[in-house]
Amino acid sequence: MRLNTRVLVTGAGGFIGHALVNRLKAQGCFVRGVDIKYPEYESSKADEFEILDLRRWDNCLQATRGGIDEVYNLAADMGGIGYITAFHADIARNNILINAHMLEASRLNGVGRLLFSSSACVYGQNKQRCADVTPLCEEDAYPADPEPGYGWEKLFTEELCRYYRRDYGFETRTVRFHNVYGPLGVFEGGKEKAPAAISRKVALAGDGEAIEVWGDGEQTRSFMYIDDCVEGLLRLMESDYEQPLNLGTNRLVTINQLVNIVCSIAGKQLVKRHDLSKPQGVRGRNSDNTRIKKVLGWEPSIPLEAGLEITYKWIEGELRKASRISAGKTRSAVV
Repeated sequence: MRLNTRVLVTGAGGFIGHALVNRLKAQGCFVRGVDIKYPEYESSKADEFEILDLRRWDNCLQATRGGIDEVYNLAADMGGIGYITAFHADIARNNILINAHMLEASRLNGVGRLLFSSSACVYGQNKQRCADVTPLCEEDAYPADPEPGYGWEKLFTEELCRYYRRDYGFETRTVRFHNVYGPLGVFEGGKEKAPAAISRKVALAGDGEAIEVWGDGEQTRSFMYIDDCVEGLLRLMESDYEQPLNLGTNRLVTINQLVNIVCSIAGKQLVKRHDLSKPQGVRGRNSDNTRIKKVLGWEPSIPLEAGLEITYKWIEGELRKASRISAGKTRSAVV
């Protein structure tokens, strides 16, 4: 990353975008942040922050004006499994509009390169039917069988990025996120991911009480801490690699194991009450990191326990500030 590089981060009011803005500013970049909302938990460090609905073409032209060198296009309508399985039309429409408009506006305004934030949801559902899943390599996105709505629009935009490189010579980078978590992220309201939702439930429960776990808890995922995510984004943007690339850890855990880790951090023994009526997503998903190690000479490495401890303590602190944790539900042990 060059000093004084002019960078646009869309989705800068969101979890990953906010963390990326902080890192870019620490490296001496000029950063313009754009989102439909401001960051929820702390002020943005961006040099400029504009509230723009990027579903609109004119707003995308405005966002990319003024000699921007690099665009990290993180803006998206998305959330946890409950959200992305409930609003296929809204999610697909909103994100296709954002991504198509951002690609064309960036090209017309002379942006140097654009990074598109795709997702592991592009991978074939038929390859994710068992909990002990074979790690997914980048080629496993075809033959196409992505998750409805969110997965299809991500896969379509990956193709659109290829067309822009081929037809216009416009440089793009594509990252496939695998379950990013950490502090300053959404932890309630329906759009939270599993680590945040579980941390909230554990924090609110008294020792010995029960918490709800969606499904039987034996579905598996890998989870990546936010600092590793940001590091991977910067490395990919500066690389010469133009094809989609996994960004995630390759440590597979069940949701039940995830609950156990959070309970250990909290110093609580809780009962899991499984709700089989709730959405679970695919049965298993893990990241094959062979390609990222070859391309970037690096892979995410922050241990799950270390990242979850930071995340849990932050969420617990937010709940305490809101007076939602009573004295009788304090941590029973220090770990």
